[in-house]
Amino acid sequence: MDTSALRQFIEQQLAGSDYFLVDLAVSNDNVITVDIDSPDAVDIDYCVSLSRAIEEAFPRDDEDYELTVGSAGLSAPFKVRGQYDKHIGDRVDVITRDGRKLLGTLKDAGDDAFTIEVETKVRPEGAKRPVTELVDTVIPYADAKSVKYHFDF
Repeated sequence: MDTSALRQFIEQQLAGSDYFLVDLAVSNDNVITVDIDSPDAVDIDYCVSLSRAIEEAFPRDDEDYELTVGSAGLSAPFKVRGQYDKHIGDRVDVITRDGRKLLGTLKDAGDDAFTIEVETKVRPEGAKRPVTELVDTVIPYADAKSVKYHFDF
């Protein structure tokens, strides 16, 4: 299976819609997994129509494959900028490449970095006890090992 042609086709199908490609995986034995997302919700009917369009453009008679088209999981790490944009204002769990674990509110997603607001304890000069302050922390995408939506139970 020509992965680049498949990716290009999927991106053309998604163009002009609110949907965006999160991940495309093609295994050695032609198991194809397409994960999409949108700023709102992913409609199952849209997944079905995208699956049918792929099957028409890439007939199974030419090359046999197994195809799954679905929504990017809410508990899966963010992979593309659209996921960051979707979750602005939400709490996220971040693990940095240097091993720090941060919990904060996603405030902004730029071209090279994202910003989260983190509760930090600081001790003001002359104070006996630390106080909690909200501090904006800018994290380059390259420095983030994992960023996930935070579930509050």
